[in-house]
Amino acid sequence: MSKINEKLATVQTKFKSKKSRFNSFGKYYFRSAEDILEATKPFLLELGVSVTINEKLLSSEPIPILETTATISDGTDAIHATAIVGIDLNQKGMQMPQKFGSASSYAKKYALGNLFLIDDTADSDASNSHGAEEKSTLTSRNDPAYHKAVDYIKSGGKLTAIKSKYKLSKEIEQDLNTL
Repeated sequence: MSKINEKLATVQTKFKSKKSRFNSFGKYYFRSAEDILEATKPFLLELGVSVTINEKLLSSEPIPILETTATISDGTDAIHATAIVGIDLNQKGMQMPQKFGSASSYAKKYALGNLFLIDDTADSDASNSHGAEEKSTLTSRNDPAYHKAVDYIKSGGKLTAIKSKYKLSKEIEQDLNTL
């Protein structure tokens, strides 16, 4: 294994970056490119490497396409990882520089994620329900929500309304259906 591969493997296996930023629209936590870069800083001097990011506009028609490359280098050898994103020129509520900046930030984050093997399955884009609320599970008669559901049904409420809010166990659904 080459020295640069060993150094990259060290960063990949020891890398830690919390999702410290909150998206109030989508209601999820995420990490930014800046968070990822900050988390790599302790490794730079220790391993004698640098991390750089380069961006290139690949095309502008029909939409601008941005290629971002994250590189780790020890001064002799280098390993690169790339991300490609389109820039949404029709994004409402943003000025043109914000549209390019948003795409740039997104591409940097994913190029770095590709380089450092950051698991996307736990990332905001993988877990974001994009505003759709996840249902709570109702499986116990001891759950206070169960007692509220019983009261709701007894006062004329519909089981379908409860099922739109909760995932019900078969037992709980049968209980509520018999009221």
